[in-house]
Amino acid sequence: QVQLVEFGGGLVQAGGSLRLSCEASGNIFSIGTMGWYRQAPGNSRELVATISSDGTTNYQHAVKGRFTIARDNAKNSISLQMNSLKPEDTAVYYCRAQGIRLQWSFTSAWGQGTQVTVSS
Repeated sequence: QVQLVEFGGGLVQAGGSLRLSCEASGNIFSIGTMGWYRQAPGNSRELVATISSDGTTNYQHAVKGRFTIARDNAKNSISLQMNSLKPEDTAVYYCRAQGIRLQWSFTSAWGQGTQVTVSS
């Protein structure tokens, strides 16, 4: 059983900053790609940023230069530093882990989501 627990989120004014964290727990040998996705009301879930086990990152165009994803492989955790936040960044943010190697199998997981609200 793998669980992803997210921390951070909240309410911030436009132009402000927030930091999200996510930690995976369970009998994990390794994790492939981890990332953050978000879903605003009425919209489908979209990729925000991902980071592979070797540190390769990928960002949605709208957040490039404002958001930074980082990873600690030893702790099976990632973070998302969000700067210069805009009202359109308002969404529920989800942590995602793919290619989770367990003792005898592979799996993937989603976190429960954390709300980020940016006021104008």
